[in-house]
Amino acid sequence: MKGFETIDDVLDFAIGNEQDAYNFYMELAGKMEAPAMKAVFEGFANEELGHRKKLEMAKEGQFQLGDEKKVIDLKIADYIVDVGPKGDMSYQDALVLSMKKEKAAFKLYMDLSCMAKDPQMVELFVNIAQEEAKHKLRFEIEYDDYVLEGN
Repeated sequence: MKGFETIDDVLDFAIGNEQDAYNFYMELAGKMEAPAMKAVFEGFANEELGHRKKLEMAKEGQFQLGDEKKVIDLKIADYIVDVGPKGDMSYQDALVLSMKKEKAAFKLYMDLSCMAKDPQMVELFVNIAQEEAKHKLRFEIEYDDYVLEGN
C-alpha cells in the first residue's frame, strides 16, 4: 500500500478512491440496457459520493459517523474469476466486477482503520468499510438470485 505521511494524505487517497468508484458505477450504469439496472448502478454511484462527502468532512475536522451494524459476507466474490470491464459487458459480468470492486474497497478501509491512530478516524474507516461490505452483499445476493438461481 502507498506510504502516507499525514492523515490528509490518507484522506486524499480515500477521497480519490471514492471518486473512482463513482465513475466506475456511472460507467456501468451507462452500459445497462434495462432501466432498473441502470438505476441500481446509479444508486451505488451516489452512495460512493456519500462516502466521499464523509471523508471530505473528516478532512475538514467534522465527523459524522453512523451506527453501522456488522455486515455478513457470503464470500461469493472470493471464488469468482476476475472479469475486466468491456463495452459489451453482460449483467453477470457487471455484478462480478462490482463484487470485486467492493471487496477491494472493504479491504482498503479496514487496512486504513488499522493504520489510523485517532479513534475517530478508526471509526470513520470502519464505518465506510461496513458500507462497502453492504454494497458487496447486495451484489452477491443479486448474483445469487439472478445468475446462480437463473431468475
